[in-house]
Amino acid sequence: MARKDIRTISIFCAACRSLLYKYRKGGRGGLVKCLEDRIVDDRTAGDLKCPRCGQEFARFKMMQGQRAHKIIQGKVFTKGMSRK
Repeated sequence: MARKDIRTISIFCAACRSLLYKYRKGGRGGLVKCLEDRIVDDRTAGDLKCPRCGQEFARFKMMQGQRAHKIIQGKVFTKGMSRK
C-alpha cells in the first residue's frame, strides 16, 4: 500500500543557502536521514559536501538495509515540510 504522506521537500545548505537535494520525505517528523533511493534531484557531487562552500552536511550510513545520508543537524534547512 502506498503511503499518502510522502511529499517532495527541498534541502539547502545552512551556510550558503544553495540547493543540495530534492527529496521525497515520508512521515511528519524532522529530517534525520535521506535514503538514497528517495533523492529525486541531487545537486552535490556525491561526496556529501556542499558544492558551493564545501561544508560537510551528512555522513554515509547503512539504515534499514539501505545506504542513507545521515544529516548533521544545523548544517541544512528545508522548505516544503509542513508541520501540522
